[in-house]
Amino acid sequence: MTGATVLAIDAGQSGMKVRIETGERREQFGFGGIHTGIELLPQLAQVVHEATARSGVAPDLVTAGVSGLTDREADAGALLDLIRRDGVQGVVLAHDSTTSFLGALGDRPGVVVASGTGVVTLGVGRATTARVDGWGWIMGDAGSGYWIGREALDAVMRAFDGRGPATTLTDVARGLWPDLTQAYMELQANHDRVRVVASMAREVAAAAEAGDAVALDICARAADELAHSVRTAASAVRTDEMNLPVCAIGGVFSSAPLRAAFTRALDADAHLTLVDPAGVGIDGAVALARLDPRHPLGAVVHRAGTV
Repeated sequence: MTGATVLAIDAGQSGMKVRIETGERREQFGFGGIHTGIELLPQLAQVVHEATARSGVAPDLVTAGVSGLTDREADAGALLDLIRRDGVQGVVLAHDSTTSFLGALGDRPGVVVASGTGVVTLGVGRATTARVDGWGWIMGDAGSGYWIGREALDAVMRAFDGRGPATTLTDVARGLWPDLTQAYMELQANHDRVRVVASMAREVAAAAEAGDAVALDICARAADELAHSVRTAASAVRTDEMNLPVCAIGGVFSSAPLRAAFTRALDADAHLTLVDPAGVGIDGAVALARLDPRHPLGAVVHRAGTV
């Protein structure tokens, strides 16, 4: 849709970013994260309604990259029906691995690993794509913020029992739950428990930088998991010995020890080169508006209306 006003959404579990672009005008807004326990499309529709009201701009096209988007939820036509009253004529929906990739590397081949609360890795070759992990906190997300936080809490309770070495992470846990014998019950009853556990990743990074051996081990294992996912995605899309750029994005990589361990793990593969991302997820959500349907990623994008 040439010259269209685009409302793009980068929808994650920790928060949503919305950008409206029309001509040379650009506005960006922030919203709370998506709730995985309730229907997705009404949540996206509400964000469109609120962003449209706040900006005073009626978008022609809505694009969205959504964390954990399933085939059942990826009904672009149903979302379009919910937001037609806002003037929207077309909708493009994609998993956030797609928009993370487009934001970081554009439409060239490569691999992008995006690790925040959850993690997903996407490899794109000349003709194929391969998604690795992104299976959620119960079944996957190895190396994610949640995974790191879960490992941290496991280490704390091992130290508490005498089954594992002492760690400064115990002090962090006691700050949240003074009585560690009751921590597991309080956490299970907390509807925000995924975010609470994932927030421990920042504490692990700080403890690792301060030299805590347990935290350093968690960072090293997370880095190995993330590098393994990258190598797996690359091997699935590489048609020859082509060199592939790799982008590592998301808050987990702000940990210097983890980033260093991840870089060392990738350096072992001469055909993978770590590069800086060109942009972030919201940039990729905007890029959905101009993605060629014939591109390998076109097969995993859901469209409705005039796009």
